Amino acid sequence: MTPEQLLQHHDQARLWGQPPGVVGGSDTAEAYQKALAVRQLRQQRGEVAKGYKIGFTNRTLWQRYEVFGPMWGTVWDTGLSFAESAASGSAEGGIDLTHTCQPRLEPEIVFGMKATPPANASLQQLFEAIDWVAPGFEVVQSHCLDWKFTATDTMADSGLHARLLVGQRLPVQQLAADAQALHTLLAQVQVTLFKNSQAVDQGLGTNVLDSPLNALYHFMKELRQCPGAADLQAGDVITTGTLTDAWPLQVGERWRAEFSAPLGRLSAHMC
Repeated sequence: MTPEQLLQHHDQARLWGQPPGVVGGSDTAEAYQKALAVRQLRQQRGEVAKGYKIGFTNRTLWQRYEVFGPMWGTVWDTGLSFAESAASGSAEGGIDLTHTCQPRLEPEIVFGMKATPPANASLQQLFEAIDWVAPGFEVVQSHCLDWKFTATDTMADSGLHARLLVGQRLPVQQLAADAQALHTLLAQVQVTLFKNSQAVDQGLGTNVLDSPLNALYHFMKELRQCPGAADLQAGDVITTGTLTDAWPLQVGERWRAEFSAPLGRLSAHMC
């Protein structure tokens, strides 16, 4: 499938109609090059890349999806939104599911960057390049029927990314004095996910490669090894992977994630 065809299926929310592994192929590097070619097409038509999503960082889900390592994709201005503060420690927003394909919801921890980390950055240097931390909802999607795919399919499929709603942004310097403190804090984060006021799932920060900060560090190194990929930049938004399972979505539903302190609550209605 050409990059133009991949983008067409994305725009029209159409399934690929191919068995798992056909579109992604057998080579990880080639699959990412397909995704980067789609990225270039989206930029050429005026969309703006706003950062990245990291997927499959939650090891508890690897067996279920038969994917055994993280992957990544681009976050776009056309799918990124910031929730409005509803009360102290609470934020709320809407997520437009139009033109999404088999959408599912994931509660995640999101970073905002204030600088590009230096070459061969340590975890501490990465920490120093972070601006803020926030709770988030990522809507993921798959163009493979019933979410049956190979790892390379997910890479070619723009990292399965569709939408990102970012909750209350907390300055990182107010949360932790250094990288180790932030790692410990985020590893201990707990979340309870509610669908229409009913609790449906729970998750932990440790599910995400031991902590979301570790996930970001792993991704930074992987990104820099990918030919043609744009490095992290000031202003980039990076979402680090789901703390729970991914939950199927329908228009009209209301979802809420209750994160432990200091991240607070994020609510969203699907439209």
